[in-house]
Amino acid sequence: MTSLAQTLSGPNRNVLAISLAGLATVAVLAANTGGWRLGAAVVIGGFAGLALYHASFGFTAAWRRLVTEKRGGGLRAQFLLILLTSAVSFPLIAWGASFGMPTGGFVFPFGIAAAIGAFAFGVGMQLGGGCASGTLFTAGGGSTRMMVTLAAFIAGSVAATPHMHLWGQLPKLPAVSLVSEFGPLGAYAATAAVLALIALWSVRMEKRAHGSLAEPRATVSYLTGPWSLVAGAVAIALVGIATFIVLGRPWGITSGFALWGAKILQGVGVTVTDWPYWQWQKGALEASVFADATSVMNFGIIFGAMAAAALASKYAPVWKLSGRDLATAILGGLLMGYGARLAYGCNIGAYLGGIASGSLHGWLWLVFGFMGSLVGTRLRLKLGMG
Repeated sequence: MTSLAQTLSGPNRNVLAISLAGLATVAVLAANTGGWRLGAAVVIGGFAGLALYHASFGFTAAWRRLVTEKRGGGLRAQFLLILLTSAVSFPLIAWGASFGMPTGGFVFPFGIAAAIGAFAFGVGMQLGGGCASGTLFTAGGGSTRMMVTLAAFIAGSVAATPHMHLWGQLPKLPAVSLVSEFGPLGAYAATAAVLALIALWSVRMEKRAHGSLAEPRATVSYLTGPWSLVAGAVAIALVGIATFIVLGRPWGITSGFALWGAKILQGVGVTVTDWPYWQWQKGALEASVFADATSVMNFGIIFGAMAAAALASKYAPVWKLSGRDLATAILGGLLMGYGARLAYGCNIGAYLGGIASGSLHGWLWLVFGFMGSLVGTRLRLKLGMG
């Protein structure tokens, strides 16, 4: 039987060593800066990167396949992820404080600005080639195009912050928590019912188009991949649940990008603290980036995906990109970054995090994000991106 050491090529062995060393270094720095919870968040992020890469678990391709191929397996895997996470998050939000685990959800008002932001994000995720988690794990896995998308994502995120107080003046619906309105059991039943109806619709559509459902991808190896979508959904649900338990709130990604961009601007002399968005976050700007839970989880995802790519012997960056690849990566990243700030986050923080918090805004984000994804998918086809 071939050992892992024999399977890995020399370059991939080196990448694996670098990724594990990077993960350990970030975990130590985070723990020393903010305590064991931040150190644990890095490890959770590392596992997320491994799972996302091995399962190729993305929201972007799943939504695109639903439209272009009438295949709904990826969408149904997302619903499994939401239901597994909500089964733990709803009771924690409702009752966690009573047994020493105070837990808060992401429950926000949703209005015109958030609708525009979610729509822009949906367009951007198709042009950029990945959502927030997808951008991180594919960039960590060695995709040079997604490294460009990530840089543009950061730029778009911080570019939105000077205008947030203006966007915030637009009309919006009040924040609504299904957990508060119906209790955790009622909220879970309602969530499961709606997701089940959409899943059944996707099954009927797929069977009408193809005669049967696509054969599910099997898990080959939990260490070297690939994983099935179900295995990926379960693993990523564990990430979301662990985040609720360790950090006391849902998993988020894009606020870290805005912080990184602001720190870069501050470093070159831009007084970002004059912007209302950052006036109440001066502490985050002054503190080490390793004190920010979202940032250290993001670093963990990147190093975890790098380790996964090395274990799969697939870490091989391609440095030559076409003009179209560069242009769409930049435009997609900018749209996602700006849109995520307006819409309280991305597919993880707003869609998964919102619905797993029992918030109405998570459902509305899904609607407008998917509408934007439809437009982005059409644009991809017109641009010959497949």
